[in-house]
Amino acid sequence: MITLDDVVMVYEKGTQPAIDHVSLNIEKGEFVFVVGNSGSGKTTMVELLLKELNPTSGSIYVNGKELNRLHGNSIAKYRRGIGVVFQDFRLLKDRNVYENVAFAQRVIEKPNRVIKKRVPEVLTLVGLADKYRSYPRELSGGEQQRVALARALVNRPNILLADEPTGNLDPRNSEEIMRLLEEINMRGTTVLVVTHNREIVNMMKKRVIRLRKGVIVSDEKEGGYIED
Repeated sequence: MITLDDVVMVYEKGTQPAIDHVSLNIEKGEFVFVVGNSGSGKTTMVELLLKELNPTSGSIYVNGKELNRLHGNSIAKYRRGIGVVFQDFRLLKDRNVYENVAFAQRVIEKPNRVIKKRVPEVLTLVGLADKYRSYPRELSGGEQQRVALARALVNRPNILLADEPTGNLDPRNSEEIMRLLEEINMRGTTVLVVTHNREIVNMMKKRVIRLRKGVIVSDEKEGGYIED
């Protein structure tokens, strides 16, 4: 599903690589944590997978596509196959829950009959079916993250990238979001979570890839969070 083949990412010539000769494989249906201290390369890896950055050298393959070969409209089409959730929710404040989720379908010009069917389905999945008329300001942080998750899932992506999804949440809401991600994973979506939340990583007992200064220093099948 995801392959990095000897990937190097250097922002400025002569500086330490943000990603330093990284090779890894993530299989379809896996649930993987990427952990590491600030500056370890976690966010750079997400940006490379979203093709917001191009690697200095090496190749990245996602869903059978070599990202180096994607240009123009094919980049936008590629990104539609990936759901993304961020720490800061990024909801549209002037639209209610239903419209925030429907927006992701309108962008790709789904017909209204599809939107009317799919949005309630995904809101039910994240436990917000009764909040569809609410606005972001009326929701708790945990509920806002659930809306962001629903928006990421509404187009049925094969891969879900979650960049610090519990960073703005308390422990109870953090655990609920992670259990929801686990359920989504069990339904067949490949889930990649970038985090520095030690408690969550240790609780979940999933595959853990640890980065330090752009290098993979450990990759454990049922790993825990190890401090540098």
